[in-house]
Amino acid sequence: MSRPVIGITCYVEPARFTVWEMTAALLPYGYVEHVVRAGGQPVILPPAGDPAELAGRLDGLIVAGGGDIDPARYGEPPHERTGYIRRFRDEAELGLVRAALDRGLPLLGVCRGLQVLNTVLGGTLHQHVPDVVGHGGHAPAPGRFGRMPVRLAPGSRVAKILGDGPADVAHYHHQAIDRPGEGLTVTAHAQDGTVEAAELQGHPFAVGVQWHPEADEECALFAGLVEHIRR
Repeated sequence: MSRPVIGITCYVEPARFTVWEMTAALLPYGYVEHVVRAGGQPVILPPAGDPAELAGRLDGLIVAGGGDIDPARYGEPPHERTGYIRRFRDEAELGLVRAALDRGLPLLGVCRGLQVLNTVLGGTLHQHVPDVVGHGGHAPAPGRFGRMPVRLAPGSRVAKILGDGPADVAHYHHQAIDRPGEGLTVTAHAQDGTVEAAELQGHPFAVGVQWHPEADEECALFAGLVEHIRR
């Protein structure tokens, strides 16, 4: 079988590379490496044009991490710590995820990607997790991942992929699910109660995790997505 085509959403941000400093469509390369290792063919999807039109041409979709979603999308005023809002990216990714769900396209949401999935389904977010849990362990320092175990719900898809025991994972987020969207089942928590994964019931493969699997050397979640598509 040829490599399944996996679309991966990306950032659009000011960037510096070689002799240039300009706005760029960019993505941490860990996403690309893990998809290739899993046997997929990664295709980067910038938030331009109408990415939702591509849902029927992909075999799978990964919605990558990034800045905060505009709280107006889930009916709340912005918290003072909500930032890096890119409304054009919200528009593109919300439409793309809706199209993916309508088509039953296998989907993995990472960090912001889980939040996009939850927002599409009518859920809400905690806009600043330290206000809820009383500590900053989910994002210990700018540009530095924290490590924290998460408890996986027995029988869930994430538990079947990662195993039933607590998973030690890389965290970098200051927002998380508050009220789950319609049909979304929470399938992992941090020890402080923060929602760390959720899955859409009735969909072939719609999984979101709040942590950053692309930051680790091995990633069973990417392999699990590609294996599901191959089956």
